[in-house]
Amino acid sequence: QEIRIKHRWDAINADTDGRESAKIEGRKYVAERLENGDTLKELLARGRYALFKSPEKWTVSQRQRAGMLFRLYPDLKEAYRLSQNLRTIFNRRPTKDCARLNLARWYNSVAQAGFKSFNTIAATFYEHADEILNFFDNRSTNASAASINSKIKAFRAKLHGVNDTKFFIFRLCKIYA
Repeated sequence: QEIRIKHRWDAINADTDGRESAKIEGRKYVAERLENGDTLKELLARGRYALFKSPEKWTVSQRQRAGMLFRLYPDLKEAYRLSQNLRTIFNRRPTKDCARLNLARWYNSVAQAGFKSFNTIAATFYEHADEILNFFDNRSTNASAASINSKIKAFRAKLHGVNDTKFFIFRLCKIYA
């Protein structure tokens, strides 16, 4: 998304410059339309929905927009490919060792691509690799534990702190058990 937004701002600035120069020259501004009828800034705005999905889930118009985006912006195509490769690692059902190998290959792809935002993601994955790879043991996450922790924090915040720990735990058990 970061790359798409950068290109969109470039398109918005180019459109604004075109409007200003047309106004100075005293002519009517007509934005350049692409083959699907969108302007460049419309294509970049509407194309964002396709970039969140797998290609097999694209509608006909999303497929067309994605093709145009990738043709006009090869870096966007590369970024989409990297994100889809990461998604594929988790959607397949590999073993932990196979996932480790696939993540190592993905790290190499990210390093070759040179996108700063992907380098940040790759560094985070690398730093927490053991915890992330535990997902592949039985394909479960710690989401339920995180959920109950957030409920406990909210409950504690409503009470403005805890003085009597035993009574607090008793109330938690009665409410959330």
